[in-house]
Amino acid sequence: MRIALEHMPDHARLWVYQADRSLSTAEQEAIQQQLEASFEEWAAHGQPLTNAVQIVEGRFVLLAVDEKAYAASGCSIDASTRIISQIGQQAGINFFDRSIVFRSHQGIDSIDGLKGKSAVKAGTIQPNTILFNNQVKTVGEFRTQWEVPAAESWMKRFFNLVVS
Repeated sequence: MRIALEHMPDHARLWVYQADRSLSTAEQEAIQQQLEASFEEWAAHGQPLTNAVQIVEGRFVLLAVDEKAYAASGCSIDASTRIISQIGQQAGINFFDRSIVFRSHQGIDSIDGLKGKSAVKAGTIQPNTILFNNQVKTVGEFRTQWEVPAAESWMKRFFNLVVS
């Protein structure tokens, strides 16, 4: 059973899939429809999973499941990953991108995940630059910890190196 993300409880488990580029409005609409159809009957061991699926910021697919009634199993999680992968392949989008995505003056920007240190050194990412923390595990964490200043993220070590 699918519900709106805003109705998901804070304890709901969450997966964040990051596209390798920004999605057009038309792409977002088409992909959202595919996601909704694909997850309408998502189940674990025959038990329906209460879930929400939503595209945010034109770049991220959020998949949440309220495990209070029934927990997602390894098989159901594998199935969800296959669905996201298939939708991405059909649309020519990699939803397993590991770039560093952040807010910039231009909107949402990204750099290669291995270039964090050089981005800090060049001033592209500064301590107050907002990063998207896709490691959040619950809807509650998403609501409070998804957008974080770079200096409060895993990148904080790079600021210490630049200052030293």
